[in-house]
This record gives sequence, C-alpha cells and structure tokens, in this order.
Amino acid sequence: MTRLIKFRVGDSGRSRFGLWEQTEAGDRVRPLDVGSAFRASSLAEVLHAPNPQAILAQAMQLEVESFALEDVSLLPPVDEQEVWGAGVTYLRSKVAREEESERGAYFYDLVYAAERPELFFKATARRVIGPNSLARVRSDSRWTVPEPELVLVITPAGKIVGYTLGDDVSARDIEGANPLYLPQAKVYDGACVIGPAIVPAWSLADPKTLTLSLTIVRDGTPVFQGEAPVARLVRPLEDLVAWLFRDQTFPQGVLLFTGTGIVPPDDFHLAPGDRVEITADGLGTLRHGVAPLASHPKPTPTM
Repeated sequence: MTRLIKFRVGDSGRSRFGLWEQTEAGDRVRPLDVGSAFRASSLAEVLHAPNPQAILAQAMQLEVESFALEDVSLLPPVDEQEVWGAGVTYLRSKVAREEESERGAYFYDLVYAAERPELFFKATARRVIGPNSLARVRSDSRWTVPEPELVLVITPAGKIVGYTLGDDVSARDIEGANPLYLPQAKVYDGACVIGPAIVPAWSLADPKTLTLSLTIVRDGTPVFQGEAPVARLVRPLEDLVAWLFRDQTFPQGVLLFTGTGIVPPDDFHLAPGDRVEITADGLGTLRHGVAPLASHPKPTPTM
C-alpha cells in the first residue's frame, strides 16, 4: 500500500516529502523532492495532479538516497490546506453530545438526521501538529478528550484523493455549556493532530471497511481502549465533501475530519503525560502525547 509522508532529517529544519516503504531491511523513507528531476514541489502538488500515480511511477525510476524510518521525524502531511471537520456523523457521537449538553441536545438530534451535515472550521496548516507531537488541553477546560477520526484529503476540485488519521481534540465541557462555544472547544493551538501518512485513494478501495481504534495510556497503563467501524458513519463521504464545497472554494485543497464513533466515558479527561494512539489497518498508527498545562504562555496585555 502506498503511503505518502512529510518528514525532516536530523536538525536540518527542512520539510521534505516522500514515500514510506516497507522493505526486507525494514521501513525506509524514499524522498520525492529531488529538484529538477521531479515535477512536483510539494506533497499536495503530487496529489492534486491530474495523474498522481504516473508522477509517483516516474519518481520511482530515479536513483535517490533513502533513509531509515527511525532516522527521520514525521511531520503532519499537510501543506497549505485548511482543515475542516464534520460532526455528529456517528450515533455514538450524537448520544455523547446530547448527554454533555442538556440545552443543546435537541439540535444534535436534529443534525444527525438532517440533510445538511454539521461542518466546522478546525485549523489552518500552521496549527496542525503531527505524529509524536504534544497535543494540548485548554487551560480553561476540565473535560477534554481525543476524537479519533478518518480524515479525507481533497483536491481544489473537490475530489477525494487520499485518507489519513486525525485527532480532533475537543473540550467537551466548553461545547456542552453552549453549542455556540464549539469554535472555542475545538479550535486552539495543539487541538488538531494529523498523520502519520496519506494513503492515496487508489490504494484503498473502500475506506468504510476500515475500523478505527483508540488507546490512551497513562503512566504506562492503558486507561481507555475503544474501536468503531467507519461503516457506522451515517453519511456518504462524498456527501460530506459536496456540502463542504457548496458556495466555498479551496484553492489549496482541504482536509476534512469525518467525525468520531469512539467516545471515552464521561468521567475521563485527558491529562498531561498521556499517550494517545489511533490506529486503522492500512493507514497506520497516529501517536501523540499531551503537553503540560503550563506549556502554552499567556499573551502579555498591550494596554
């Protein structure tokens, strides 16, 4: 299965893109950014091309130096795209939202069955963090959870060209207090984790055959485990994309979180030092930690 990644070698600071290959010698990273010998300058440019398979086939003919996977740092597989989310697309998510928000429960019930889905802005590319990074809990939240999701990679023309994994970290207490607080519950630094790789659509015939699993480890011990088949998602993926592109353009393309079917119990809250693992066969495992609460400095007032 083809897996496309962004990575950094050592302390160079340079972001690169390539193929994650499984060989007899172990997992290797084959760079695709080989300058004038290659026709694409970014991962998005490859995926948005009319025939990305042909571009990759051409690149595979070139002699390039590869790297052991353990010698590179994986970056979020995002270039300049916006990141959006879809909500209340699984029954489990609907029930959880109704439980957390007594006053807003009626609206969650309506949107679950409505023709128009819930869609919301999640992050700019700058705010996305990648594998092995530290997600954050808002300083004013006492009930924040991971939300493991299938993420669609979409071209400027609205075509799904790839799939990856994401964690839509969310402050349930803030959203539960008032549904209008959703942007504050979901849009903040360290709340959008994506990776480890993009699997092109031609390598994955039917993403609804996938099963997502979530494991949260605290002090070396799993404190929560759950899984959900993507087949339980109540809306066609293409329908979510069509609504997202209605009266909107995305010149750089867009990534879309598709909702979660895994919700930890109501007494669970992410804590500093937790390790989160989100897995789907074929897409790999997205791992990240949780930062200390004091890791985000408060801005200094100017007046």
